[in-house]
Amino acid sequence: MGSASSSDIAILALGVGLAAVYLFRDQLFAAAKPKTAPVVANKGMNGSGNPRDFIAKMKEGKKRLVIFYGSQTGTAEEYAIRIAKEAKQKFGLASLVCDPEEYDFENLDQLPEDCAAFFVMATYGEGEPTDNAVQLMQNFQDESFEFSGGERKLEGLKYVVFGLGNKTYEHYNSIGRTVDSELTKMGAIRIGERGEGDDDKSMEEDYLEWKDGMWEAFATAMGVEEGQGGDSADFAVSELESHPPEKVYLGELSARALTKTKGIHDAKNPYPAPVAATRELFQNTKDRNCVHMELNTEGSGITYQHGDHVGVWPSNPDVEVERILCALGLYHKRDNVIGIESLDPALAKVPFPVPTTYATVLRHYIDISAVAGRQMLGTLSKFAPSPEAEAFLKNLNTNKEEYHTVIADGCLKLGEVLQLAAGNDLKAQPTTENTTPWTIPFDIIVSSIPRLQPRYYSISSSPKLHANSIHVTVVVLKYQSIPSAHVNQKWVHGIASNFLLHLKYAASGETLSLINDSASATMPMYQIEGPRGAYRQEDIYKSPIHVRRSTFRLPTNPKSPVIMIGPGTGVAPFRGFVQERVALARRSVEKNGPDALADWGRISLFYGCRRSDEDYLYKDEWPQYAEELKGKFSMHCAFSRENYKPDGSKIYVQDLIWDDRTHIADAILNGKGYVYICGEAKNMSKQVEDVLARILGEAKGGSAEVEGHAEVKLLKERSRLMLDVWS
Repeated sequence: MGSASSSDIAILALGVGLAAVYLFRDQLFAAAKPKTAPVVANKGMNGSGNPRDFIAKMKEGKKRLVIFYGSQTGTAEEYAIRIAKEAKQKFGLASLVCDPEEYDFENLDQLPEDCAAFFVMATYGEGEPTDNAVQLMQNFQDESFEFSGGERKLEGLKYVVFGLGNKTYEHYNSIGRTVDSELTKMGAIRIGERGEGDDDKSMEEDYLEWKDGMWEAFATAMGVEEGQGGDSADFAVSELESHPPEKVYLGELSARALTKTKGIHDAKNPYPAPVAATRELFQNTKDRNCVHMELNTEGSGITYQHGDHVGVWPSNPDVEVERILCALGLYHKRDNVIGIESLDPALAKVPFPVPTTYATVLRHYIDISAVAGRQMLGTLSKFAPSPEAEAFLKNLNTNKEEYHTVIADGCLKLGEVLQLAAGNDLKAQPTTENTTPWTIPFDIIVSSIPRLQPRYYSISSSPKLHANSIHVTVVVLKYQSIPSAHVNQKWVHGIASNFLLHLKYAASGETLSLINDSASATMPMYQIEGPRGAYRQEDIYKSPIHVRRSTFRLPTNPKSPVIMIGPGTGVAPFRGFVQERVALARRSVEKNGPDALADWGRISLFYGCRRSDEDYLYKDEWPQYAEELKGKFSMHCAFSRENYKPDGSKIYVQDLIWDDRTHIADAILNGKGYVYICGEAKNMSKQVEDVLARILGEAKGGSAEVEGHAEVKLLKERSRLMLDVWS
């Protein structure tokens, strides 16, 4: 073996040196790269390490209350925040308001002894939890579910329940009641009585009636005294001297809408859908209107199915915006740019995008068109322009009967209440000359008035026939208030339906005219062009919308009989259902010939209105659908002011259902058919269910009360009787 050259030796030495550096790199470079302690993940991991741990967040923020809310439309969340604010004002106690979807429920058993849990739970649909409370309810009802201690026990846990429901539905407040019973089973101790709000009457009054007794029991259970808190603002409102105009929200509903960037369109980023077509559906429009509108969704990425709902985002009418601007002394500052900051983000989030302007908040972001709530009037009385106005508001705040007579029956909005208290003329067009200004801080207005929410309508089309178009069928809400010694009778207009009527007039180039026979009635006007003219493009007008999914669906097998009951605008989703079947029929006939529908189940629609020549919706379409469905579609119409029973009483859909009882019993019991009800819940829906129970009870050789109601209950459990109803 020959001797190594000097260059070979040098290379070898360099290699050995580099190897040594690599092997001892941690020691050599310890200063440059500090050691980190290993992190061991575990179920009880606290603090910022686990953002889903509400116990850790409570300890960090020194909060003694955790408030969970199950909310579908935002109402339960609003009440949860109100409870948190009251706990702070009365007792000085801080709260953590939680969307249960965002937190782990397993460590509820770790809640400290000096703390309490509140559950503000809405019941949705037919006794179902809201979307954000599904997992929470599964945990409550799953016998195998265990908390962090390895047991299904909550011994000594103090809790409060307030449920939100509607008595016109069968399963009234079932979610709140279930939460209460399950917590009790696990050893938890309820504070005070369970609260139940009825949206059919007055959720607000039910809450006010419940809360005083609850807080009294709360103080005893928690060992606290009222008066330890104090009035403190939720928000800080500041006027911004200079701000880039293009970064100021003027009614845009999302950051993407402001910056005109693309993104998914949903409830947080509604789509401005162009109005493709619109028409009046009533044959007689002397005192009523019903709008059919087709909204173009092409290129938006929005999809829908028959039975889904479309959320329409209205704005407040001009007159109410002007009224409250004048009443708040902000008329001349309407376009001032303001910033709003939450002073306690865990308790109260800024409910709309900022920076914005005073006028924008009042037109687009908060619901100034709602009837003024009784509780807020006490707070606002402190800022009255006169002792008389202060006394007037205080009386309305404390006198439940007076409030109901003057405000609730009179359908008075906040701007009108402020005018009335100050002695202003409610009938005059509001101006700075005839409206007394109040010195109410704007942060209180933001705290007291809820966010303006979308209004939902059943989609009246099928994507199988109208893939890029969503159809809505909207009866325009207009009625007269109940007069009192303080307030004359006036016309009351629904905010969203009248917004759509105004949009219809503009989109079709019609002249806006009064639709009532009273000279004193005034049609509300809206700023339908939208922020920065975003909802108008030459002669094309747009409406911001999003789609809400529903389980209201046809059976997938067309051989199953279908029975649909939808009087008035309750027929809307069934137009979509029938279109869905027409599209399937066309494909089937094209593929299998003219006899392709021979084994299909019968589709029956029970529809009701006043007269065949007055308000018969889609009158010309139904015969066309019947022809395409080859005799598989039948329509039963009740004209309540045209055809009468032998005794002179009116005929309604439930009467037609009873007349067709033989077929209906056979379709349900033997044909395994499906039943759908859409429309008004308080009377129609209940009466239809009663008739169905009678039909099925007799068909089974029993009674409506026993066999009939058992069969109806079974149909609901198997999703063969489905409801899409409203109060």
